[in-house]
Amino acid sequence: MMFKAKMADAKFLKDMMGAISILVDEATFDVTPEGIKLRAMDPSRVAMVDFEWPKTIFDEYSCGEPMKMCINISEMLKLLRRTGKDESVELSLDEKTGKLKIAIKGNYSRTFNMPTLEAMDEEVPTPKVTFNVCAKTTTQGLREAIEDASLVSDHVKIEAENGKMTLNAAGDIMGAKIEFAEGSDVLLEMNAKEASKATFSLSYLSEIVRAALPTSEIVIIEFSTDMPIQLDFKQEKEGKLKFFLAPRIEVE
Repeated sequence: MMFKAKMADAKFLKDMMGAISILVDEATFDVTPEGIKLRAMDPSRVAMVDFEWPKTIFDEYSCGEPMKMCINISEMLKLLRRTGKDESVELSLDEKTGKLKIAIKGNYSRTFNMPTLEAMDEEVPTPKVTFNVCAKTTTQGLREAIEDASLVSDHVKIEAENGKMTLNAAGDIMGAKIEFAEGSDVLLEMNAKEASKATFSLSYLSEIVRAALPTSEIVIIEFSTDMPIQLDFKQEKEGKLKFFLAPRIEVE
């Protein structure tokens, strides 16, 4: 085997693949002796996911030499959704067949063989953005605010200045204004070098936050005026799950 990884909690893998799946269907992972990484953009190139799991996340991990492994995430999720509580999962890539073996063990054992796809060579760089606002919020609180904004519009303007962050949504019929004060149960910390505002698609924001919620309780939000927003979903274990979303440029 050129790659093998075991995880005692299959739900952890299922939740993370679920978060990635909202942007990419076919994902090319960099698999190295140090761990697994993925940086990929959605087909419309509006959003990007930056994911990393060091080998310490896994209960067992071995990888002979660095390689790229491309898999269909939605097909993998079909299998992982068959996992229950207290079930383990083991991934292994067979060098001869090029198939990924997914072994799930719990009340009973089952093994699935899944073909890998041709790996993409495209290197996706990290966006070079200077962020003027850094806000630490609860993931659940942010999700609730985004759901509120989604009731009236398909986009939201996020504004921040020291002490508060505001989400403004305006539709044809109704409008909504959601305010977070620093030190509240939702906006835990806030630092704004200068007042900033940017508008984003609510369909993207809603999908990202909803999908990342099972993996993270705290999210660090960073943005600047009319620049991409970075959502860094803090992980309980080591590892990284970040999303970048391009702004919607409004014509006055």
